[in-house]
Amino acid sequence: MSTHTKPQPLGGPLWTPAFKVLAAIVGVSVLLMIWRFIAGLGATTGLSDGYPWGIWIAFDVVTGTALGCGGYAMAFLVYIFNKGDYHPLMRPAVLTSALGYTMAALAINIDVGRTPYIYKIPVFPAWWNLNSVLLEVALCVMAYVAILWLELSPAFFETWEQAGSHPALKKLAGVLHPIVKKLMIPILAVGVLLPTMHQTSLGALMLLAGQKVHGLWQTPFAPLLFLISCVAMGYGVVAMESTLATSVFKRPRETRLLARMAVVPAWLVVVYLILRLGDIVLRGRMGLAFHANIQAFMFWVEMVLFIGGAAMLFSPKFKDTAKGQFQASMAVVLAGAVYRMDTYLVAYNPGKNWAYFPAVPELLITVGVVALEIMAYLYIVKRYPILGGVAAAPNVRGAE
Repeated sequence: MSTHTKPQPLGGPLWTPAFKVLAAIVGVSVLLMIWRFIAGLGATTGLSDGYPWGIWIAFDVVTGTALGCGGYAMAFLVYIFNKGDYHPLMRPAVLTSALGYTMAALAINIDVGRTPYIYKIPVFPAWWNLNSVLLEVALCVMAYVAILWLELSPAFFETWEQAGSHPALKKLAGVLHPIVKKLMIPILAVGVLLPTMHQTSLGALMLLAGQKVHGLWQTPFAPLLFLISCVAMGYGVVAMESTLATSVFKRPRETRLLARMAVVPAWLVVVYLILRLGDIVLRGRMGLAFHANIQAFMFWVEMVLFIGGAAMLFSPKFKDTAKGQFQASMAVVLAGAVYRMDTYLVAYNPGKNWAYFPAVPELLITVGVVALEIMAYLYIVKRYPILGGVAAAPNVRGAE
């Protein structure tokens, strides 16, 4: 049985050289965001009537929410399957999920044409189109952002309750912390339900495009494929975050814990591949994978990454070492990202007269959103008890 160390704030200086570089990137991004709202989408992006969605949706939202599924994935292990050994990974996973979904929500606000009216979605149910997949995605993402921060709130309350905290924060924590503790079980239940709903809906969205989506990606199994791949990506992100955090912050490694967990995303990828390839073969579309075009090339990139990632996760040579775990997890995460980007951009073809490539402001704003997420992560782990982990143990392969 592993010995869990209690989560503690890392402490240390915040305004390091790396943090200042991130802040500069965010500053440039904010200026471009202001320009986007002044000049409009047409002047600042590569979007058009043919391509109403670009990198802000395909990467920041569709891929970003999948990268933020670490908390969702870990909830299955820790709370549903009652694997308490994995609890040290739970709070960091929820933090990455909260940040990932919050940044996705920010990207949506940047992308939509009439941002000031987004608030009307949850507050005017009489206007809802109950046949809209986008409505379900919007409501679920909004609700899940709130749920994730509620799940993480005990970390903030624990700090605010300590001596020396601001009196207002201490009072607020004293009132809210007991309430959140009592409500945590239903909060966790809703936290498992919501991603299941909107991740499948993100796959269902592209079913509406019909023949505009390439045959290798247009399938009625898309909702299920999006769900399975996002859970596998979630576990991959947890492993990557743990490996990076232990390396950067010089903390005890969780190599044994991650090695035991590796079998879960490995089998999820196997199930994904069986469904993905079986569907293509049964629909008679396998020949499309051998055409000389970008779609076929990206399909094989996806396959190589998924197969290679699963093989590494099953191999003791990789899953039992910190370096191998990171490489295998990176392969799975990249594979899922490629699948999502392909579905929304590469596989989508609205017609011969339309083309899309992200404009420079789109790319820089996306980089700024990622930089802001990293800054928020660094601030929170240094000021609040997020990282705990497993106490160092002797003779752990890869712990060096």
